[in-house]
Amino acid sequence: MLKTLLAEVKEYKRDSILAPIFIILEVIMEIIIPVMMASIIDNGVEKGNIRHVCIMGVCMIAVAMLSLTFGTLSGKAAAKASTGFAKNIRNAMFGNIQNYSFSNIDKYSTAGLITRLTTDVTNVQNSYQMVIRMCARSPFMLIFAMIMAFTINSELALIFLGAIVFLGIVLFIIIKNAHPIFMSVFRKYDDLNASVQENINAVRVVKAYVREDYEISKFKKACTNVYCMFVKAEKIIIFNMPAMQLAMYACILMLSWLGAKMVVGGSLTTGQLMSLFSYIMNILMSLMMLSMVFVMVTMSKASGDRIVEVINEKSDLTNKKNPIKDVKDGSIEFKNVSFAYKKHEEGVEDVDVLTNINFKIESGQTIGIIGGTGSAKSSLVQLIPRLYDVNEGEVLVGGVDVRDYEMEALRDEVAMVLQKNVLFSGTIKENLRWGDKNATDEQMVHACKLAQADDFIKQFPDGYDTYIEQGGSNVSGGQKQRLCIARALLKKPKILILDDSTSAVDTKTDTLIRKAFKEEIPNTTKLIIAQRISSVQDADQIIVLDEGEITGMGTHEELLVSSDIYRDVYESQMKGAKLDDSK
Repeated sequence: MLKTLLAEVKEYKRDSILAPIFIILEVIMEIIIPVMMASIIDNGVEKGNIRHVCIMGVCMIAVAMLSLTFGTLSGKAAAKASTGFAKNIRNAMFGNIQNYSFSNIDKYSTAGLITRLTTDVTNVQNSYQMVIRMCARSPFMLIFAMIMAFTINSELALIFLGAIVFLGIVLFIIIKNAHPIFMSVFRKYDDLNASVQENINAVRVVKAYVREDYEISKFKKACTNVYCMFVKAEKIIIFNMPAMQLAMYACILMLSWLGAKMVVGGSLTTGQLMSLFSYIMNILMSLMMLSMVFVMVTMSKASGDRIVEVINEKSDLTNKKNPIKDVKDGSIEFKNVSFAYKKHEEGVEDVDVLTNINFKIESGQTIGIIGGTGSAKSSLVQLIPRLYDVNEGEVLVGGVDVRDYEMEALRDEVAMVLQKNVLFSGTIKENLRWGDKNATDEQMVHACKLAQADDFIKQFPDGYDTYIEQGGSNVSGGQKQRLCIARALLKKPKILILDDSTSAVDTKTDTLIRKAFKEEIPNTTKLIIAQRISSVQDADQIIVLDEGEITGMGTHEELLVSSDIYRDVYESQMKGAKLDDSK
């Protein structure tokens, strides 16, 4: 874990090194002050030497100012190093997530990834800042103070050594018991974020069904779970402070009792005893700082494990050595293809969602895909741009196995309008340019005309500069679908996949879109997943899927004769259409 995280320090190594160096210099200044104070008492106050008191007083002020300066420089360097470290970790996580395959993404919840990118990174950032400051300050302060204490009186210094051993044992027990609980806490954070995210995304549904009380109750339950886990962890960590105070007061009492006897006996001066009191406070404060660091590290270790899991996750889709970078045409062939989604739970077997799929599509053909809910229509088309890899068989595009292509080159030639349409916050132009970042205004208008989107865009006051809210919440479902189709067309792909992407538009608009496809992009292979027979009945071939298997393939007329499933769907839709016309 440490190796992976520390690799992200990168350009902030200098600040990470300077912070502890400045801290060490600050510690040296602080260690000198008690020696000067002892000199003032023994050689100045007791002997009545005012000149010595003034000289040492000025020196103490100078040393204190130096200590303050070094402390400030250390804090500045540590802040820069820790925030930069956190920035690099977030970049590394987000960059790796972008390389995930759909299978990798399925392994994590959205809320879980957000928690790791925010809360977990913040915990590691705070821990790193404490480590490069406190883990330099506390040990050096402890070592220097112990050396000075043993120099003054080795017998009394043994009191400090006993306190260190006692606190070390207590800290070990606390950390050992607290770490597993913190691991559970962050999993509860994932549930909390999931509750918030789901509620906000579905707020219209919540209000429509008057389920605010239920959602509030669910959120309170998630908050309570986090609260209870934190309380459980804090009940363990809270023993740190009483143990620290016990050691501190025990040391002070023993030092006062034994030190006073030595002063009376003449083996210890008053100034030396005062110095020992200063050093005992330095030692115990150092131990307190170390205990705080250990507590923070205990929390951040759980976060670090979760962060490293995301950074080290390797995509199960990789390019072969010397991959093919040119897709010849839009022909598609499935040869004995079987596919199952990977189950990430232990002991759960993968179950095929597609079984023994075989078909061939010529470049430029229009293919319709019909099937009931759960028949694996979306799973079938997601294999073409290699969003998933097949378990058995081959998927060929342009006569080449998709696994032999460079993924970026393959996906550049395949445009998908997914079942769940996504628009990003930004203007309509910015969203369209996802298809082609260099698209001109004329090209965007042409694509929107093909997708039957130009008319409604012109009705907006700002036209193509209209701002789209996050998730496209300020446009209708049909408008969103047409914008997504236009965006896909701007790619000028060899293969265009429409995954039930005209379900929210009326039949007239659907017909106009299909007509535009036929006339404007005749050489592009078009795969249209649809629930309406009317959307695919003019296709060159129609594939009928049922429970992950092809039960029929042919033209509309051929399937009406040969496929019971297709005929039943057609007749039910025709009957529904006649009923609507009769009203």
